[in-house]
Amino acid sequence: MKRNLLAATVAIGIVTLVGCNNKDKEQNVELTTSIQQASYGIGLNMGQTLAQDGLNDLDLDALKLGMQDALGGKPPRLEDKDIIAAFGDLQARLEEKASEADEANQQAAADYLAENAKREGVITTDSGLQYEIIESGEADGAQPSATDVVTVHYEGRLIDGTVFDSSLQRGEPTDLPVGQVIPGWVEALQLMRVGDKWKVTIPSELAYGPMSPSPLIPPNSVLVFDMQLLGIQGNGDTE
Repeated sequence: MKRNLLAATVAIGIVTLVGCNNKDKEQNVELTTSIQQASYGIGLNMGQTLAQDGLNDLDLDALKLGMQDALGGKPPRLEDKDIIAAFGDLQARLEEKASEADEANQQAAADYLAENAKREGVITTDSGLQYEIIESGEADGAQPSATDVVTVHYEGRLIDGTVFDSSLQRGEPTDLPVGQVIPGWVEALQLMRVGDKWKVTIPSELAYGPMSPSPLIPPNSVLVFDMQLLGIQGNGDTE
């Protein structure tokens, strides 16, 4: 997983505005004017980005020195070739860490799926999708097709329990086209009947695979959903 260190250098410079090893100085920083608040917001946003990219162990003193030299119009203390070489080393370290994290995540996912499949009531389809029926609707209830739009209530979690999306928390169900969601949802929805409530466990290859749609969902993640099919639009079943 490659990181754009040239873009990150901008964030690194900005983060020094709020990065300080002196706690007394941190306590004396005022955040009352709009420019102070905007400056803090930029630093906070960039700092969070750097942390997500694994750059949370940078040398703050060196960062601060680079920022001071740039703002003060002083000549750089390092030659371009040395900085580029250092970025190369940092890039390699980030890629190694990302690779190790991906491997660990894939192993954890495989272990979770294997154990979950053994649980009583869990059904595994040919694709590897796993589901457990929590509540059943009418036995002759309507089933959606890939061309339908359905109304669902859901909550999505990672295998460690972290919630990354939830219509339940928002207090409002969601309308979505069956054929335009992740493959695991496409399959599960067409197996459900209106009124069904299932716990659905989706292997990464039926979800987002090595891609990540947001920082909340790491690559190669197994996704666990509580799903309730409330209705199918156009056939009188929607609530």
